[in-house]
Amino acid sequence: MLRKLLILGVFAGTSASIPMLYQSNPQMLDGLLKSAAGFKPDVEAPTDVNLATVPSKPATSQPLGRKVVVVADARGHFTSTFKLNGRQVDGMIDTGATLVALNTSTARRIGISLNASDFRHQVNTANGTIKAALVTIDRLQIGKISVESVQAVVLDDRALRTNLIGMNFLQRLEKYQVENGALLLVQ
Repeated sequence: MLRKLLILGVFAGTSASIPMLYQSNPQMLDGLLKSAAGFKPDVEAPTDVNLATVPSKPATSQPLGRKVVVVADARGHFTSTFKLNGRQVDGMIDTGATLVALNTSTARRIGISLNASDFRHQVNTANGTIKAALVTIDRLQIGKISVESVQAVVLDDRALRTNLIGMNFLQRLEKYQVENGALLLVQ
């Protein structure tokens, strides 16, 4: 009797884990089922990026040719490391930002020098209206994706703690889409 209960328990546990296994990696389970049935494809199937299997923890951007996948962090934000004018900068991709927005410290670090008189434009932010300087970034890169001559606004460090990569960068890509907690960028 104990033996039957043990076998039943193993069977029930295995049966309960199949849906989770399929959800986490459907290609692996399909491959196992096809190999068990003796299925042999005539042509090797292409391997696609499955955004449903991205890790649950934030990861660095993964270059995929001229594609980059950015995984959302614990707060749901798409943060990554970028290169601005060849210098490495941390930033957050923000579809709510019209332009790329940098703080003054980052602007100095990437070779943009500004005077107080350059801060003559008013921009509306989530924290209200603030003075900003309008600049051009020679090259903005993430992975192998590179866009040249990108307009940006520079705000005081107290007004902007995180550099924002706005829509004027995203709109110059071939495609960007969010799926299952990851942002796919394609150039």
